[in-house]
Amino acid sequence: MRISGITIPDEKQLTYALTSVYGIGLNRSKDILDELSIERTTKAADLTTEQENAIREKIEAFTIEGELKRLVAGNIKRLKDAGTYRGSRHTKRLPARGQRTKTNARSLKGAKKTMGSGRRKLEKT
Repeated sequence: MRISGITIPDEKQLTYALTSVYGIGLNRSKDILDELSIERTTKAADLTTEQENAIREKIEAFTIEGELKRLVAGNIKRLKDAGTYRGSRHTKRLPARGQRTKTNARSLKGAKKTMGSGRRKLEKT
């Protein structure tokens, strides 16, 4: 099954398989399946054609994938252009919502860059 160019995994339960589409989280996935009265534990391979089309129509009604990514990127660009504090944090690849950065923030800052022990080796003369 494909939705917006994304292949939905056949071996996973639909609740979790639908989250492979950018913009569809676990709660939205559950809401869609409940609204269409499809069992959450059903595998994507076991769906009928009508159920697939109903899910596809429901999901494509939301802002998803490329359109959502463009929207988010545009919002970040607007913050950077306006020179806001949040925009400058995005530019520096640091957390933008007030988290501490002295010890944490590894996911944004990347792998730890060690500078060495601080001691210099004495040269033998």
